[in-house]
Amino acid sequence: MADLLTILQASQWASNYLKKNIKPSNISYLIQYGRIKKYSDNGATLVDKNELLKYYKTSNAGKREVDWKKKLGKDLNWHLSFDYLREADTTKHVHRLHPYKGKFIPQLVEYFLNNKTDEYKQDVYFKEGDIILDPFCGSGTTLVQANEMNIHAVGIDISSFNSLISNTKIQKVDYSNLYQTLKTITERLKNFIGEQKNLVFENQLINELNKFNNRYFPSPEFKYKIRNGQINEKEYGFEKDNDFKAIFNKLVKQHQIKVIQEQNKNKFLDKWFLHPVRQEIDFLFDQVRQIKDIRIKKIISIILSRTIRSCRSTTHADLATLKEPVTTTYYCKKHGKICKPLFSTLNWWERYCQDTIKRFATFEKLRTNTYQYCLTGDSRTINIIEVMENKKPELAELVKKQRIKGIFSSPPYVGLIDYHEQHAYAYELFGFERQDELEIGPLFKGKGKEARESYIEGIAAVLNNCKQFLAEDYDIFLVANDKFNMYPTIAKKANMKIVNQYKRPVLNRTEKDKGAYSETIFHLKEIGI
Repeated sequence: MADLLTILQASQWASNYLKKNIKPSNISYLIQYGRIKKYSDNGATLVDKNELLKYYKTSNAGKREVDWKKKLGKDLNWHLSFDYLREADTTKHVHRLHPYKGKFIPQLVEYFLNNKTDEYKQDVYFKEGDIILDPFCGSGTTLVQANEMNIHAVGIDISSFNSLISNTKIQKVDYSNLYQTLKTITERLKNFIGEQKNLVFENQLINELNKFNNRYFPSPEFKYKIRNGQINEKEYGFEKDNDFKAIFNKLVKQHQIKVIQEQNKNKFLDKWFLHPVRQEIDFLFDQVRQIKDIRIKKIISIILSRTIRSCRSTTHADLATLKEPVTTTYYCKKHGKICKPLFSTLNWWERYCQDTIKRFATFEKLRTNTYQYCLTGDSRTINIIEVMENKKPELAELVKKQRIKGIFSSPPYVGLIDYHEQHAYAYELFGFERQDELEIGPLFKGKGKEARESYIEGIAAVLNNCKQFLAEDYDIFLVANDKFNMYPTIAKKANMKIVNQYKRPVLNRTEKDKGAYSETIFHLKEIGI
């Protein structure tokens, strides 16, 4: 006989069983994605404790640490896994202002910058009022955390769009002006959409999809049957996908919707957005261009970029790595139902407008009166003080006076990501100059011997250039997955030594491969210190 629990009771039971905090939302997730079956009693959602027990016994929960240490080595520092954190914690406030591949979580930065010690970290390396440097600034995680911890910070990035993201995150906000500007643009967008045929079409399409999915893909029962082998997902999904395409094509013809824009395959915006979405993007971009206040303009540019990224014409499963544009409805393995490409930006635009204001407001309560700025330039050659004097003179004076105490950064991994290409839509829309050839270790150069040698020279050159701005007895922390064992050579070329290594598991990767994976935090110091 089933031993049924409410979601709250199930979370309490699971917390006791796993000796960690399991929230009701975690139990709801298991139901939603078919991990366990949903039961009901007078409208209340219930789960079977025995099914929950079976799930935890056969899943990674509770035994992942043991399994991963078998695969990755006993030196794996599980203390730095931060496995107790929710996604909301690792993407807190402005850290989730814009998507970015390859960034580390803020708690990792905080761990090495704070003034606490433990059995693993036995010294304090930075204190309030120090200056920290991130020569591979990316989306500004180090800068934001430094501000939160009352530490000044300098960032450098070869990508002008990355610098925009970083500097927007840490700038102060005129909330009244921001709110009013967003309200005005949103009203204009709604009026623009209202003049098109797209809104009526999409509302009817959504209505037909809901009816179809409720009938043929009931949630969460359908996913539960898939996981238990009661339905052949590939055959069933293909069959129902074809059935709904007939409905979709009929609606397109009925409303005379132009789905595909006239494409220039070399242009990202032409290839990856449906015609109605592209029209709205151009409209919104024109609105942004008219904004006079540069700070507000930067924030709304980020909102627009985030919006159009979410509106790319692709499947939900391929958002991270685009494959081919999708111009019709399709069976979605991620959601276990028929999904559609986007025909309007409005929902994402409104959602991100609200989310951005909320995130800035949350960060405002944590903000300290310190300086942070990300310079656009090549970390191998840039003169930090000289360039900073033109951008943020107060921070330049501080660097000259007390120098930079150390570095905390995550250099690019060799042959993994093309950092400009991941935001190709933004470069094309805003007209940013691309510097792909100056990236260190980009995907397009591969992982071969020549690429690895170039990578070693590049990272060493960054360290050698940045050293001239560092204080004596500096501390450098570099986060990397060094499967090619390049960092000992890099350290030697920079006249540094690796004094410690922290090997941590990376639990929440965005890639589809969720297998055992680790990265190492290398602690470097000057030889002779």
